[in-house]
Amino acid sequence: MDLEPNSSPGQRSCRPVGFLLCPLGLFVAHAFSAVPPATLTVATYNVENYTEENRVADGVYHADYPKPESEKTALRAVIHQLDADVLALQEMGPPAYLAELQRDLKDEGLDYPFATEVEAVDPARHVAVLSRRPFTSVVRHTDLTFKYFGADEKVKRGLLEVRLSVGGAEWTLFAVHLKSKLTVRPDDPDSELERAGEAEAVRDQVLKEFPDPAVARFIILGDCNAGRTERPLRALLARGKTTIAEWLPATDSRGEVWTDYWHQADTYERIDYIFVSPGLRPAVVRAKIGDSPETMQASDHRPVMVTLKTN
Repeated sequence: MDLEPNSSPGQRSCRPVGFLLCPLGLFVAHAFSAVPPATLTVATYNVENYTEENRVADGVYHADYPKPESEKTALRAVIHQLDADVLALQEMGPPAYLAELQRDLKDEGLDYPFATEVEAVDPARHVAVLSRRPFTSVVRHTDLTFKYFGADEKVKRGLLEVRLSVGGAEWTLFAVHLKSKLTVRPDDPDSELERAGEAEAVRDQVLKEFPDPAVARFIILGDCNAGRTERPLRALLARGKTTIAEWLPATDSRGEVWTDYWHQADTYERIDYIFVSPGLRPAVVRAKIGDSPETMQASDHRPVMVTLKTN
């Protein structure tokens, strides 16, 4: 779903950014007053199967069952608390589910009029973006490939690229959700090689568009299903001697850094990230991990958010 004009995979959809007129006197008054730094908040959040899924709800197993209403209510509470200007989502269902979340948030007073998602190989779990600001362009990369045991493999959830006009310049967000640790190949435990291949395909696309990250304004964010020292993250951060993006440290209110609770292994880990290009790093004010009580009911992940100066 995309509230901008439709675009085909690998092509942008654009529309002019509107502007407001104001009385000359008001403009002059503001021109000579102290103007505080304007900011933009950007967040990423894996919303845990906001779609039909085989699941246990209220102690009963259900096949092809939607996310329970209690989890949706908690999820919206967390999104209200974040109050982000731009929100990247992972594990969002098909367009009707994104429209539902957008509508329910608006009914509660939080309006994200601009929305888009990418539907790639994974038919059930998509990457999406909600935004208060209009997109200047949207690209849904559904054809990124990499070599996997000698065969061409596609990035399963694709890569969602959105561009925004921020502070008189264009900023780009690359939203990702890399392959999970589930695997059917004993020669690729935890799907580490497949996930690394996806990360390298994403990295190469970013560098294709921004060959000099030192002067570029872009953000890579999402669920990477990998720890900081693992190969997928190393691929997203650098290629050879070229620094592509910088990792942003973030903690919750207690100084803890985990973003995911993995039920099967009963472990906590950091797998959700926001990376910024070197050219955008000076704009970073702070980054944090959301840890309100509702996060434990809304999803098995916790959101990560960054605040950036725009002037």
